[in-house]
Amino acid sequence: MIDSNNDVLIVLSLIKKQMAVNITVVKTGFIGVTTLIEALLDERASRKDISVRSITSGSKMSVTDAQEVEKLSSSLDTDLYIVVSPNASLDAPKNLALNLGKIKPTILISDSPASKIKDELVDKIGYVFVQGDPLIGIHKEFLDPIEMSNFNSDVLKVLSITGAFRALINEIDKVIEQIKNSQSIVLPRLVIGKHTAVSSSGLTNPYSKAKALASYEIARLVARLSAEGAYIEKNRERRLLTVSASHELIRQAAKLADEAHEIEKHSDSVNRYIHATTGKTLTKKKFFDSV
Repeated sequence: MIDSNNDVLIVLSLIKKQMAVNITVVKTGFIGVTTLIEALLDERASRKDISVRSITSGSKMSVTDAQEVEKLSSSLDTDLYIVVSPNASLDAPKNLALNLGKIKPTILISDSPASKIKDELVDKIGYVFVQGDPLIGIHKEFLDPIEMSNFNSDVLKVLSITGAFRALINEIDKVIEQIKNSQSIVLPRLVIGKHTAVSSSGLTNPYSKAKALASYEIARLVARLSAEGAYIEKNRERRLLTVSASHELIRQAAKLADEAHEIEKHSDSVNRYIHATTGKTLTKKKFFDSV
């Protein structure tokens, strides 16, 4: 029999622990993170502690698009919003995230240009800005669907192996655990630079770490070159060569990341961080180790 407020709180806490945390992923526009964010949280579709739904405006990210996904997102039963957008310093994605943050805890995930608004977000929403998630070369004479998908496959290789994705997952998992345990929610405030990424990568060999560091820094340069070719260079031939060069660079970044991974494989020292059905992170290093 429940006969005190404390008993009620205990029962509510137990009920909360048994229920899945409802996560709504809200996407407007595309960066590398956009493509795999849901799978990063539940790589084997086995977690029982979360339920994930996604709402997207596709590649477009106008004010109207952002308002439409905001309306749809706010209608769902949600414990946590994760908003993913390129250059979230723009009004449409920024206001989308801030408005959702008035409803439920919200984490904004974006790329390096969004870092300029981080002070505006304090005490409102959390953020994770991934510096190595670069702008693509957006020129119709150059970018077709295959070039776009090929570019992003290289970006995913870089973000996976250098540790950027691991750093991101760690921050989201912390918030999920806080919600599950009815704790005070501390939202992330993180800019993932090269050292933050590599320190989260699980790489152990110094040469693989160096290759990963170089890979991530190249990805940052890709963003600068893409921006130069897309928005600054006026000469047609030079801007096309510049955006093409940025795509060649991300290919080399992906190769370096792959080489770093191969070094770890050769010494049977690939660190794996696996989500259990409870959401707890299990770890293993040797290939035939059990978890």
